[in-house]
Amino acid sequence: VQLQASGGGLVQAGDSLRLSCAASGRTFSSYTMGWFRQAPGEAREFIAGISWSDYSTYYTDSMKGRFTISRDNAKNTVCLQMNSLKPEDTAVYYCAASSFSYARLNNHYSYWGQGTQVTVSS
Repeated sequence: VQLQASGGGLVQAGDSLRLSCAASGRTFSSYTMGWFRQAPGEAREFIAGISWSDYSTYYTDSMKGRFTISRDNAKNTVCLQMNSLKPEDTAVYYCAASSFSYARLNNHYSYWGQGTQVTVSS
């Protein structure tokens, strides 16, 4: 599976942004998909995941409410809707694919996109 993330940019605090991740490969629909982010000097952290079968979603607690993950297996895409953005959301955002159900750990994800930069100004 090859992943291509897009949709990042420079926004102001309080704005919304929608990230997309396009996947190539016929087996996209069989992977758990996740979004991560990495701020400068920080470890990559899990944001949200979505299952391949019933589209059930799960989030890091601190991300619940403002971030929403979705996927469309017919279009081989997974999206992350981000609302009420804050300066501390500034990071490079990555999409990733995992063979594990409800995967949250970096090393449970086998395929990674190249990342898209999100910068939130105050």
